[in-house]
Amino acid sequence: MSCPRQRTVRVVVTFVASLLLGAVSAHPQDATFVSVRAPRDVPLSANPALPFWQAAQPVSLEKSALGEPRPRYRTEVRSRWTPHYLYFLFVCPYEKLYLRPNPGTTTETFGLWNWDVAEVFIGSDFANIRRYKEFELSPQGEWVDLDINLARPHHEDGWVWNSGFNVAARINPSTKTWYGAMRIPFASLDSRPPSPNETFRINLF
Repeated sequence: MSCPRQRTVRVVVTFVASLLLGAVSAHPQDATFVSVRAPRDVPLSANPALPFWQAAQPVSLEKSALGEPRPRYRTEVRSRWTPHYLYFLFVCPYEKLYLRPNPGTTTETFGLWNWDVAEVFIGSDFANIRRYKEFELSPQGEWVDLDINLARPHHEDGWVWNSGFNVAARINPSTKTWYGAMRIPFASLDSRPPSPNETFRINLF
């Protein structure tokens, strides 16, 4: 699943796979990212040391969109799920952040993809890969969500869709790492309730 628009970025690391809703922690197989079931929903936090995140097996984003190795920007991603929400945590090293000068975190930011962000592209329909949802967050806690239908002439208009997802973010200048977390309602991804071993298409960026 490719990114839907041309965009300006300083660094691109990507991971394309299927997302499997697992019951327990497991090492993902090739092209499979396992989201580990959590016993309950928790307040959203971008702290990777919390037991909630430590119970999930991470995957690494360390190649460019062209498949070139980018070990300096090796980004770690973890995922948990409950019957209500799908969670993601990004741990992103950086050299210099490319940030919007006047961030707004109370409403979504159109064009956020032109700045440093972490992104999840996810789809529940394997027959029509031109339909999927996109979720973005910035190191400053900005966000945008999009309902993408590439069959439409102006598919960027999907940004007016509102999934109800939440984000949390923080920057650690001393380690040159930023942390971002997402909590996405399953109701925004599929009309069916989630169940163990259910699979989604996913691209982490």
